[in-house]
Amino acid sequence: MKLEEFKDPSELKNYTNQQLEELADDIRHFLIEKLSVTGGHLGPNLGVVELTLALHHLFDSPKDKFIWDVGHQAYVHKILTGRADRFDQLRQYKGLCGFPKRNESEHDVWETGHSSTSLSAAMGMATARDLKGTDENVVAIIGDGALTGGMALEALNHIGHEQTDLIVILNDNEMSIAPNVGALHNVLGRLRTAGKYHKAKEELEQLIKKIPALGGKIASTAERVKDSLKYLLVSGIFFEELGFTYLGPVDGHDLDDLAENLKYAKKTKGPVLVHVLTKKGKGYEPAENDAHGTWHGLGPYKIESGEVVKKPGPPSYSGVFAETLKKIAREDKRIVALTAAMPGGTKLDVFAKEFPERMFDVGIAEQHATTMAGGLATQGMKPVFAVYSTFLQRGYDQVVHDICRQNLNVVFAIDRAGLVGADGETHQGVFDIAYLRHLPNMKILMPKDENELQHMLYTACKYDDGPIAVRYPRGNGYGIKMDSELKQLPIGKWETLKDGTDACLLTFGTMIPVAEQAIEQLEKLGISVKLVNANSVKPLDEELLHEIAKMNVPVLTLEEAALQGGFGSTVLEFFHDHGYHNVEVKRMGIPDEFIEHGSVSELLEEIGLTSANVLDQVMTLLPKKRQRA
Repeated sequence: MKLEEFKDPSELKNYTNQQLEELADDIRHFLIEKLSVTGGHLGPNLGVVELTLALHHLFDSPKDKFIWDVGHQAYVHKILTGRADRFDQLRQYKGLCGFPKRNESEHDVWETGHSSTSLSAAMGMATARDLKGTDENVVAIIGDGALTGGMALEALNHIGHEQTDLIVILNDNEMSIAPNVGALHNVLGRLRTAGKYHKAKEELEQLIKKIPALGGKIASTAERVKDSLKYLLVSGIFFEELGFTYLGPVDGHDLDDLAENLKYAKKTKGPVLVHVLTKKGKGYEPAENDAHGTWHGLGPYKIESGEVVKKPGPPSYSGVFAETLKKIAREDKRIVALTAAMPGGTKLDVFAKEFPERMFDVGIAEQHATTMAGGLATQGMKPVFAVYSTFLQRGYDQVVHDICRQNLNVVFAIDRAGLVGADGETHQGVFDIAYLRHLPNMKILMPKDENELQHMLYTACKYDDGPIAVRYPRGNGYGIKMDSELKQLPIGKWETLKDGTDACLLTFGTMIPVAEQAIEQLEKLGISVKLVNANSVKPLDEELLHEIAKMNVPVLTLEEAALQGGFGSTVLEFFHDHGYHNVEVKRMGIPDEFIEHGSVSELLEEIGLTSANVLDQVMTLLPKKRQRA
């Protein structure tokens, strides 16, 4: 049977282990072939093929609930639940989502894209089951990287306390997007080598026997040492102390081993943790040997060589950020950089090579990173927290309570601000302006190009009067000439890119080229539009806004961000608060909905953030001009 014809996981019930192994090979070949064209999360999915087959072989989805943490390892699950025929459009516009999607299949019971949520969701589903008196199994599959997230630990603690019947599959491949950090990762390392305990215990006992009897003090000390060894080395003790029955470590590529332990887990009362060891990228050598996270999630590649297909072009915004930060750090010893398990994505790995003692990867812990940055700032350091816009949401209370309230000098380098494309609605960075601009003491900047970014970052690092955010988009810059010397920009002073007399267009960042294209066409129609690079979203350039209000022309605001509570709302508030009730303002931006996956250009077209629509909106604001045209 072709995988594209596979419609229901119940078909696996009668498969022998040999048939399952053959199917595993077919799935790996399928994924390697399909993702070489579309891109996607290859490494995580190659690592969970046998595990996913075992789950669907032994459980009854969708009655039994599978909750995939983060969700980037759910491709095999999608194949087995009848979606293989849609993989040519994986992560493409209107195509198959790269993460679990409830409206895609009844087998997707939980949507995600951020880490460490599966255990809390599983606890909710299991509790609902018990309240309703039904008997389905609830299974959460979480990686060793995601387990370091604080939310996952909170859930483990609660599940163990309540002794709820559910199964946690710990998919331990020793590698998340970046090498795992933290004490919990070390605990898992000790669990993988648990056999060392018995040898160490025997050696300790032999040593104690050789010590002359010197009383109870030596004996009690020896007992404490033995207890310490137990807690350090005995397999599963960490989870057993939390109230779980620990099974493992299990070979995640051995179907017999998986079946034996999963069957036992199904029969065990209370919470069970099955510790499964897998190899990320298994079955494809370039992905198996990946030490830098390249094959976690990537674009198209050449199957034979493993060469990633990259289009030549200007440096990325992330790259410009990292190189500029290095330049600043060479002169300013206060500069330290933080990331939450994304050194490669934020390009801080290059900063770490030059300043290893001033670079801190805290793991999947945005809350901790934010408050740690605050602690650094209280001691005169200048912390720069590089974080994707969508992940800064996870540390929001800390931004409010710990940073802004104390007016601490923390720089937030907000990467992937705006639409990000194929990763879709869980990763679109469109909310940060709305959730940051109303916070007292916060400043928000966004550059129009990579040259302005380097100066803006320098400005933020020199700013010593509270928190400041510099947001920049995913992808490459424009290839413009970069100034060799960094300079400070005036915060709250906008740049007039073009004068005009009939209307005014206020925008920033990625929307400036869109505005310029529209204005070029409007000029052909005899319409003169003032274009302003509003590179400081907060504070506003109030002096320039007063001037614009007195021009008595309509104003159009344009932003690749949420309209509600966004930049355009700020401009409306300004005109209202200063009594300019006759100024007509039209806003363009991201509507009040979650934007799904697709290329950025396709998504901008869908929501109307195009030069053609900007032209139409200006014409609507100028009916008399339109009639003359």
